[in-house]
Amino acid sequence: MLSETDEFSWTMIYRKMKNPDGFKLAGDFLKEVSLHDVKLDPSSLHWRAQQTNLEYLLMLDVDSLVWSFQKTAGSPTAGKAYEGWEDPTCELRGHFVAHMWASTHNVTLKEKMTAVVSALSECQNKMGSGYLSAFPSEQFDRFEALKPVWAPYYTIHKILAGLLDQYTFADNTQALKMTKWMVEYFYNRVQNVITKYSVERHWNSLNEETGGMNDVLYRLYTITQDPKHLLLAHLFDKPCFLGLLAVQVTIIALLFIRGTLTDVVALEKFWFGMKISFINVQNSKYVCVCVTENLTLADDISGFHANTHIPVVIGSQMRYEVTGDPLYKVTGTFFMDIVNASHGYATGGTSAGEFWSDPKRLASTLGTENEESCTTYNMLKVSRHLFRWTKEMVYADYYERALTNGVLSIQRGTEPGVMIYMLPLGRGDSKAKSYHGWGTRFSSFWCCYGTGIESFSKLGDSIYFEEEGNVPGLYIIQYISSSLDWKSGNIVLNQKVDPVVSWDPYLRMTHTFSSKQEASQSSSLNLRIPLWTNSNGAKATLNGQSLSLPAPGNFISVTQRWSSTDKLTIQLPINLRTEAIKDDRPAYASIQAILYGPYLLAGHTSGDWDIKTGSAKSLSDWITPIPASYNGQLVTFAQESGDSAFVLSNSNQSITMEKFPESGTDAALHATFRLIMKEESSSEVSSLKDVIGKSVMLEPFDFPGMLVVQQGTDGELVVSDSPKEGDSSVFRLVAGLDGKDETISLEAVNQNGCFVYSGVNFNSGASLKLSCSTESSEDGFNEAVSFVMEKGISEYHPISFVAKGARRNFLLAPLLSFRDETYTVYFNIQD
Repeated sequence: MLSETDEFSWTMIYRKMKNPDGFKLAGDFLKEVSLHDVKLDPSSLHWRAQQTNLEYLLMLDVDSLVWSFQKTAGSPTAGKAYEGWEDPTCELRGHFVAHMWASTHNVTLKEKMTAVVSALSECQNKMGSGYLSAFPSEQFDRFEALKPVWAPYYTIHKILAGLLDQYTFADNTQALKMTKWMVEYFYNRVQNVITKYSVERHWNSLNEETGGMNDVLYRLYTITQDPKHLLLAHLFDKPCFLGLLAVQVTIIALLFIRGTLTDVVALEKFWFGMKISFINVQNSKYVCVCVTENLTLADDISGFHANTHIPVVIGSQMRYEVTGDPLYKVTGTFFMDIVNASHGYATGGTSAGEFWSDPKRLASTLGTENEESCTTYNMLKVSRHLFRWTKEMVYADYYERALTNGVLSIQRGTEPGVMIYMLPLGRGDSKAKSYHGWGTRFSSFWCCYGTGIESFSKLGDSIYFEEEGNVPGLYIIQYISSSLDWKSGNIVLNQKVDPVVSWDPYLRMTHTFSSKQEASQSSSLNLRIPLWTNSNGAKATLNGQSLSLPAPGNFISVTQRWSSTDKLTIQLPINLRTEAIKDDRPAYASIQAILYGPYLLAGHTSGDWDIKTGSAKSLSDWITPIPASYNGQLVTFAQESGDSAFVLSNSNQSITMEKFPESGTDAALHATFRLIMKEESSSEVSSLKDVIGKSVMLEPFDFPGMLVVQQGTDGELVVSDSPKEGDSSVFRLVAGLDGKDETISLEAVNQNGCFVYSGVNFNSGASLKLSCSTESSEDGFNEAVSFVMEKGISEYHPISFVAKGARRNFLLAPLLSFRDETYTVYFNIQD
């Protein structure tokens, strides 16, 4: 570590060797637009997810959030601490509060976060050293001694990043002062380790998870230009991992280290893991380590803890943006390539049990512990950097896929504060049945809760990017209904995206404009034509005039002086497609996911995954959309027994009576049936009057193509796709035999006077059968054959399909729509 005078010399040499212009890059990176200028439209799925998140954040108590910080500082506490990973005994406590900056334009939340910052400032002042955390500094004593401790720098990164966000997004200057004081404290700690031991000892300690310490320090340096912040950022660029990425390409890397040649030789085995040459620089006290090898290694990230290392890559990307060092552009690009090529699931996510497995062996990893949510949060950052540098469509497409399937999937519907840690991808798995399951509002606070609330708070941060120049440019890379106050273009852009549905396979969006005054200059809009679409049926118009569309994978650019009378529309076909799992073993070649545009489709199934396509020439031969009208045909049959409500249910293809279920569960699916009219197959059910006297068939919601079948008075009701002779799947809906206005009875068409019968005083799980009124003398018969026909507990998602399976058909819907239901996202698809 360098003294103050050495620091200045080091900075001057570094700038001279790396970038003579003082790290001012000449690159034409796209610029982020301010989150303050983006508002999500209330009609969008993203707005709903953000509002669900906001409701949760507003539930949280400031005193509970800062309790452990105050306890550590020796300050008075109020209330009580939260549980889970924020419990006062948890070594990772304090990480969650740092994620709570939110771009929701909510005054109450801003006031709450200002109060948090003020409380933390009091803690920092009380301790007086610059240190700030919810746990004592003793954890860093263990960290530096290479003794077991749970990732103290992970939490420090979150606190620093949260404070820096408060300064950047909320203009809180107090937060910046706190950040700089904290960094001064940790600069001195790292300096002490290197002085007392060696830089190698410091790098050895980085084998513990340190979050994105390098990232936040590079960000801080862009604000302060303090060389200490730059140097400390470099010292968190984990060499044993970044080196593995660096040696994949031709490298010319320079590392300056104070010390002797012997020190660097000792470092050789730790740094890039390859041969290096040594030269002295004009007999100075610095040693220049030059790496100039041409090496190509196989994918070698297997076995690494994913979320320990993705943030390190993000930090190295910031190093490139700050210093212009091309090595770190190449390592970030290569990292993204190997993750997507060998370790990425169809969701856009990565990791199994938090680690990277063997490359292209993902079929063996499918289960309940796939895709830690934190990894998706961080991979979005990696792809965001790459897109800003290159404008390459593959990174924009990746961002859309990972956001749609990996982020929007982790909330449990619109329940505030209920999220998952892992996203299960195995056969017949469920979000509710992973190791952690669904979290709770006030007693989980896992790492994925922190990144989750941040992700949902910032859903508007990668829809639009700016390009500076004589003609300002705007890149629209995500089609999310929203508005942008684009100050450079002097307009307010309104983007309206029609809801995506399965029965009309197009993505349609309309862009209109408004401004306080007429735009004084032309500006350019660049709209993404995704790789998942095709040119057949694609359209674009400006004020009713057709525009020429480029091929998928490009941007359509429109430049003019925009006014409130302009209207730009785009229509893009949405294709169904299959995607093989990342596994190069021939035995797993048939394991494939099904996607509809960016949406990963999951099948409602407890484990069956076989699909035989036979002679099908296209996916449309074996995957068909569910029409909008079908939701109007969904019903649930309910009946009371004692003090409980029961429903007619499909239980393993037998019809039984089960307790009334909660929506979003397998039981709710089993209790929902589609009413198929024999005379009018497309009629919706709006009232009992529509169906009394009609002949109908009952199709189980989650077994499309099969029907409820009665097997005569001697047999039970079953679900089948091939009734035997004498069986019947047709029932006549008649007014309930119990004489109540709101009930119906199901009479067998081929056996007059015989009705679907639950039994008297039945228990949960009781099988239904056919019973005839002329044969029954049992008291309560009329009540046992009378049901309340209600609107179906479950309903079809607007993006729903039926896929023909080998033994049964599958109901497909976007993974993001599932709550507690079991599902399969990879199918065994064979000819």
